[in-house]
Order: sequence, then structure tokens, then C-alpha cells
Amino acid sequence: IKLFNDENKIDWATGELLAYASLLKEGKTVRMSGQDVKRGTFSSRHAVLYDETNNSEYNRLNNLKENNPFRIYNSLLSEYAVLGFEYGYGMANPNALAIWEAQFGDFVNGAQIIIDQYISSAETKWQRMNGLVMLLPHGYEGQGPEHSSARMERFLQQCAELNMVMANITTSANFFHALRRQQAWVYRKPLVVFTPKANLRHPGSSSLVEDFTTGGFKEVIDDASINDASSVKKVLLCSGKIYFDLEEYRTKNNIKDVAIVRLEQLYPLPQNQLDELYKKYSKAIWHWVQEEPQNMGAATFLRMNVKNINLHVISRNASAATATGYSKVHAKEQAAIIETAFTI
Repeated sequence: IKLFNDENKIDWATGELLAYASLLKEGKTVRMSGQDVKRGTFSSRHAVLYDETNNSEYNRLNNLKENNPFRIYNSLLSEYAVLGFEYGYGMANPNALAIWEAQFGDFVNGAQIIIDQYISSAETKWQRMNGLVMLLPHGYEGQGPEHSSARMERFLQQCAELNMVMANITTSANFFHALRRQQAWVYRKPLVVFTPKANLRHPGSSSLVEDFTTGGFKEVIDDASINDASSVKKVLLCSGKIYFDLEEYRTKNNIKDVAIVRLEQLYPLPQNQLDELYKKYSKAIWHWVQEEPQNMGAATFLRMNVKNINLHVISRNASAATATGYSKVHAKEQAAIIETAFTI
């Protein structure tokens, strides 16, 4: 409330609930399941509140006038079973927004069969569409190899024939529009969102109210701080959490000749928008910056699929594990990525 009153902004968790509430008011069905989704693993969503004296539940979206109930369930610890059920729910009711959230993105590997056999390929094999949404917390914050990566590279390797949508979103308004777009389309496509963890509360992830009430989902977000594109010598193309690290370094060091462009939708790749930005920053060298190791993340996918732009990759070194288990090593690696991006 303070953020809204003081800055006219809405944070990530509120923007998410607004998307669900708006769909419920339109008569749509919204169903969500996963491990600790009522509260949210990172104590952000608070879709359901509990009375501490008698443990009774209060669903915050079930008290709007003339709307469908918000169906949200904390699920058992079987990603395979629960994701399979939600996929079936979305298949049976294409006008429902069915959502499954992993407690950490890494845990999605327990449901790999559902992803391989159904989510990624059912439309090609059996001409069956599905609008299932998967929310996978992803980001390198020093929590170790089991709590850092949703294995983005695995999903991107399966992307072809416009079979799925892959998004790594940085603002609450863009997340709002991505969720609503799932039901606005006349067709259905699975949506995989690599969602933030610590950055759920980052000031930069909040959006102005007008960003919710106007426009739509932005596949690419240009650098609004650049006034003269001809002065830009380097473009850092990135996605997700690392944007905020790059922006913090640029501001701290008062760097004016580097633009930071956010790729919010990884697939289908918004090639036309990237081409326009490549023309805009015609004097710049382009780098793809990621916090994942070089053999993971989006690096390989982008180098194979981005046309007309020669992307240099800045990342962690190739690794067998997704991340280090030592927080000091993580911090050193992260700092090296950010510094290299601006000094190379």
C-alpha cells in the first residue's frame, strides 16, 4: 500500500494477483497448484491468509463481487504427478488458466517426462493445444547447485515450430500482461516463466499503474536511459535477474556509453524487434550477458537462432553443475561477469 500511495507503483506479487483477479472478473477459471503456492515459497504471494488463533483460511481473491473462485492448492512433493494433473486440467478446459509453480526451478526435473512427452510436443504429435503456465523460480544468488537454475537450456533446446513460449520477465506489469495474454489468444500455447526469487522485492521490478492499464506484454525492453543512440559503443543484451546487477554497476560507475537491453521473451524469438534495435545502436558491439555457465542458459540457443547480430557471450565458465556450492566463489564469479561486461 505504501508503494502504491507514495510512488503509484505495484510490486510483483500484487501484479500477479491482479492478473488472476482480472481474469476471474471476466468469468474465467484460474487454478494454481504447487509446493507452498498459497504463501509463495519466498513469502511474497500471500494469496491465502491464515487466522493465527484457529487456522481458518482467507482467500484474498474470493471476495470480489460476481467472480469465479480462485482455486489455489498447496500440492504434495511430486512434481511429476502434480504437473501431469495440471496439464490434463488445461487440456480438459482450454478456457481455464492452469498454473503450476515449482518451489525452486531446479525441481522441475522431477517432471521431465511430462515436459518431454506432452508439454513440448503434443501439438506436433497429436494436434492438441494446451495453455498450461509453468512458473520456475530461477536466478543465481549463491544458494548452490540445487536452488539456482531451472535449466533454461533444456526448454530452449525443445523450442521449435512455435510450440511453447519462454519468458524471463523483469517487471510486475510485464508479468501481468504475460499471464493475461495466455487467455486473450484465440489459440493455446504452454508458457514457461523463469520467475525471480530475491528480486520479487527489488524496487526495479515494480511498475507504474499506467503500465498495467495501457499497452501489453513487451517481448523486448529497450534502454530508456539512452538519449543519444549514436553515442552507444556497447549493447549488453540480457534477460532476467542479471539486468539489475548490470544496471547497478552502470549507475554506480556513471557509465553513459553502454545500453542494456532486456530480452523478456526468449521464444518465440522477437527477431524483428531485435533488428530494429540493432539499427538504432548501429555503432555498438553487442554482447549477450548471462549468469549461467556458458554451456547452459540461453547462450547456445541465441547464437544458433539470432539472425543479423553477432553476439559475443559473457558468462560463467562451462560447468558440469549448474552453480557452485560456495557463496564466496559465487560472489567472485558474479562480480567477474558484471565487470567483464563493462570493461571487455
